[in-house]
Formats: sequence, structure tokens, C-alpha cells
Amino acid sequence: MSYFPLEQLKNAWIFKHKSLPIADIDLAKIKPMTATRANVLWDTFISRQVDHPDFFKKGDWPFDNGNWNEQGKWEGIWDSNEEQLPELITTHIEWDNNTVVYYCSNRENVIETTWSTFKSCWKNFLFMDDGPILIGKKRLQTVQFNSNGYFKIGNKPKV
Repeated sequence: MSYFPLEQLKNAWIFKHKSLPIADIDLAKIKPMTATRANVLWDTFISRQVDHPDFFKKGDWPFDNGNWNEQGKWEGIWDSNEEQLPELITTHIEWDNNTVVYYCSNRENVIETTWSTFKSCWKNFLFMDDGPILIGKKRLQTVQFNSNGYFKIGNKPKV
């Protein structure tokens, strides 16, 4: 089994917050990965050296500033009534709505969903804002969200 029930996620409350309700159809598409599956994905697409974004170092593609194009601020939009992701992100990422995406918080905490669901629920996901990286299956574009209220967009190298 590659996933476990959302209700068993340590911080499942972020997807049940009364001020940010999520439709049942979207909740069903938010799939936390088991630690074993998350480890494989992290090792393959994020880092074989470290287990958390705070510790990226030389040799990790997210550490290399050459992989990042621009940065923007997410926090002001998150605090507002605006529902859309920051425009810089949606301009950079032009994925189909059914593209499988991975919200990678650390080696053992990866959530799989679709690009459409992430766009609808991004404010919920950003309760976990300590450096997670959003990647798409078979896609190079990426976004990293930081707890200082900023994000950066870029491209991961081909694996």
C-alpha cells in the first residue's frame, strides 16, 4: 500500500479547517504517502543526502540557486480573500489539471494530489510552509514555499 487515510495524517486538521473548507471530491484526491513510498520519491526527486528542506546542501538540486528563476510573496494572498495561487506560480506552471503533483515537506511526509486539487486547496497545504517543494510527475517546473512568506519558482534538473 502506497498511501494511508488522510485522517491519519499527523496534521490532518489543515484539510478540515472550518475557514478553508474543502469539497469531498478534492479531499478524496489528497493522498498522504506511506513513509516507505515517500522515502523513495524524496530520494529519487528531491535529495539522497538530507531529509528536510532546512538541510539542503551542495549536491542537492534545490540548494543550487541556478535552478531557481524568481521569487514572490505568497503570504499576503494567503491572508486575503483571493482564492487563486500567486500569478507568478500559475504563469510558471502550465500543467494540465489532472497532472499528478507531490507536495514534499520532508523525506517521510509527501502528499500526492492533482494540480487542480492543489490549486483549489493551496491555502490548506500552506499551513505546512517550512520549505516544502511542489513537483509534478514527469515535469521539470517546481515551486518551493518558505515560512517567511516567500516562494521561489524554478526547474529541477532532469533525472
